[in-house]
Amino acid sequence: MAKSVKKAAKAPKKAPASKTKAASGISFDTTALVKRLLAEVPERAREVLVFRFGLGTKSSRDTLEAIGERWSITRERVRQIEAAGIESIRGSKAFKESQDAFDELAKYMETLGGIVPEEELLSGLATDEKSRNRFRFLLVVGSAFFRERETDDFYARWHVDHKTAEAVHSALSRLYETLDDAEVLTEGDIINRFLEELKEVNSAYRNEEILRRWLTISKTISSNPLSEWGRAHAPAIRTKGIRDYAYLVIKQKGEPMHFGDVAKSIVEVFNKKAHVATTHNELIKDSRFVLVGRGLYALAEWGFSPGVVRDVIKEVLVKGPLTRDEIIEQVKKVRYVKDNTILVNLGDTRYFKRQKDGTYVAV
Repeated sequence: MAKSVKKAAKAPKKAPASKTKAASGISFDTTALVKRLLAEVPERAREVLVFRFGLGTKSSRDTLEAIGERWSITRERVRQIEAAGIESIRGSKAFKESQDAFDELAKYMETLGGIVPEEELLSGLATDEKSRNRFRFLLVVGSAFFRERETDDFYARWHVDHKTAEAVHSALSRLYETLDDAEVLTEGDIINRFLEELKEVNSAYRNEEILRRWLTISKTISSNPLSEWGRAHAPAIRTKGIRDYAYLVIKQKGEPMHFGDVAKSIVEVFNKKAHVATTHNELIKDSRFVLVGRGLYALAEWGFSPGVVRDVIKEVLVKGPLTRDEIIEQVKKVRYVKDNTILVNLGDTRYFKRQKDGTYVAV
């Protein structure tokens, strides 16, 4: 077992140079730097760091528990060895001589806004998992970098400026409070609203790209596939199934759509499978949609009330008697039906009565 551990702890002899320059502009060789830093710590600490950060032949990263079981030591003991190894690196000559590389990494983070979602930061730094592991290791070792753990409100993120990070966190929390569940904003509107809450942040960070990146730190504020923003749990923002995608395509269209066209649009716009029959069934079940004609669905939020034509006529007559032509005109504002369909319903004496003056009332 010990022999295999030592083998995994060794860095590859002919590891390729970092492939991140094109994506991030980082110029130093992460493979050489990591190897140089690991050489500064005792063997067992080096082995722990290699396993914990996936710096060996495999890119997978081991948990404290997994390493402890491998060596028959406690999770806490592994953590202590890891912490001691990191401290040894920070106090080493190699670490001091590598300060230019850490400064370059810090400047790169500053160009992204100083506080960056972890996944976006690592993906921007490298395209493969082994390279991302090396950058993750350097971020942990570097004294200028701080990681904030994922919480109920925020995703995991890294920052190089405590003051800016606190200001962004506070601004995102206040922004959430200004929204209500039914509110949906364009990307431009949410950025402007966000700016109103960011009075304490350096003006150098006030550009759309950085503001958009900061918004993605929040787990309570999110966007839908149409780049509309609101509370993450709001029906217009979350997209968990056919109903939500149908809502978005009809809303984007801005007018009633046939359920067949809705299914087709879901496939074209969102690249999601949507069978016509399934889409129709989902529209029927959801109160956000109103059947306004033969297979045509509109959004209830547009003012369309649910019900058959008879129900619509009743609603139209609530304000008082109307003539046949007036009823037809009013019904056709909210239902895509033929005049004859309206007249057939109007002629049902169980529900409507024609008065002597030619007007109709509900029975």
